[in-house]
Amino acid sequence: MTDSTAPDSESSTVSVVLPTYDRPEFLKRAIRSVVEQTYDSIELIVVDDHSPRPAGPVVQQFDDSGIDIRYIRHSENRGANAARNTAIRATNGEYVAFLDDDDQWKPTKVEKQVRAFQDTDDDVGVVYTGMECVDSTGNRVYSRMSQSQGDATTDIFLGVPLTPFSCVMVRSDIIQKAGLLDVEMPSWQDREWYIRLSQHCQFEVISELLVLRELGEHEQIGDDFESKRDISYPLFLSKHRETAAEHGSYYERRFISSLSETLARSAIANNYYTDAIKYSIKSIYFYPKQVRPYLYLLASLGGDLTYKPATKLYRMISRANQH
Repeated sequence: MTDSTAPDSESSTVSVVLPTYDRPEFLKRAIRSVVEQTYDSIELIVVDDHSPRPAGPVVQQFDDSGIDIRYIRHSENRGANAARNTAIRATNGEYVAFLDDDDQWKPTKVEKQVRAFQDTDDDVGVVYTGMECVDSTGNRVYSRMSQSQGDATTDIFLGVPLTPFSCVMVRSDIIQKAGLLDVEMPSWQDREWYIRLSQHCQFEVISELLVLRELGEHEQIGDDFESKRDISYPLFLSKHRETAAEHGSYYERRFISSLSETLARSAIANNYYTDAIKYSIKSIYFYPKQVRPYLYLLASLGGDLTYKPATKLYRMISRANQH
């Protein structure tokens, strides 16, 4: 990585971090969306996390694309965060943008993010956009858009969701201060990293859906509840509870409540109803004014008898609200 501070955005190089694992057709679309960006000064680092089918031949198809593309292959499968870290270490740009291999960027995404850095104060270190999620026919299923900006630390402790990696661009000097992604976290890696980034800079949002994700069975990141319960949850608390407490007991309690609520949602989705009850109650205990934990608790009390009808009703209401 380069050692830079508040770079000159008009001439800055954007390094694109693209981890991939055994999805050649999706990778091809992701790379094409980088090549088709309206911003010119881009380098792309593709890290193949030891795919059974090496990604090299797909990357080579873009040798004449006009942008600097580098391909790195892990000697063993190490996970998405390790692949992102490998790519980050290889970057030379003043800004680092992230793209998962099942996502695509709309053509003006990078240009608009670089312009946002140019037009905001020097203390802005992260600029992110919204994401549009579509089905296989291109119809929108839902969108993800957060309005958290400025000092995002307390928003994250309150459970305000930010957008995924593919929406984010970060100044490289801020990454040097915050550190790389935590490879010990099997889930919630982005949320944990955003807390560390927010300790060193302000966040800026572009209220546009500039990232496209096609939903389907190909989606790579699963919902492994046991690893969340046994590894991510206690590790997240140990790393950031003290920081939350430094902002006051209200934020400490909201942080524990929101994390417990997230875990309860994962538990109920994976039929771990006893755990869903436990973490719903814990979420309510630390912040009783949030409605969702009560709904998770009621839905999980009867196991499948209550959860499945509740899920069906929730989906019907959600679809109705989208039309």
